[in-house]
Amino acid sequence: MKIRFLKIKGTWREVADAARTTIRRDEGEGEPSTKWKKRILLAEHSPIRKLCFNWKWEDLPYWVSVHFVRHKYGIEHFVSTQRSDRTGEDRAAKTQDAPVVHECFANAQAVMFISRRRLCSQASPETRAAWKAVVEAIAEKEPEVAACCVPECVYRGFCPEFKSCGFVDTPAFKEAVAKYRTV
Repeated sequence: MKIRFLKIKGTWREVADAARTTIRRDEGEGEPSTKWKKRILLAEHSPIRKLCFNWKWEDLPYWVSVHFVRHKYGIEHFVSTQRSDRTGEDRAAKTQDAPVVHECFANAQAVMFISRRRLCSQASPETRAAWKAVVEAIAEKEPEVAACCVPECVYRGFCPEFKSCGFVDTPAFKEAVAKYRTV
């Protein structure tokens, strides 16, 4: 599996100006501070949806792709077809791990939400690895967004799963929660 980060749409200035609109203030100037970025991301106020990401996985196993298409709010999926009439190959002969190309376009809020599910230790290792690659690519361009991409237990402060992996009982969990909440 390879990932190609395609682009970011929207700027922090646009996010800040949208936030100002919601509180009836005039547009501002300059880049918002790192602290402000982290605060608005943690609050998940609607203007963060102006910041969007586009990436493409190549050679992603079909069954892993299926995990991601379950996410439908704030994200669009474009997955290469396996239809026999389009590929010239017998679809019925393909296995669940047949590779597909899966392109996504998602806003910052959706990226953070997907992280809660797909960075969880209960997610399959292959799905977790594919999502970690996305978060790492985002971190290169938007480190504040990547810092808010955490598993559900870190986001909530406890594990909501029926069967916990045990991470919540470790010192590393407490450190992860503190780091996530630091503004």
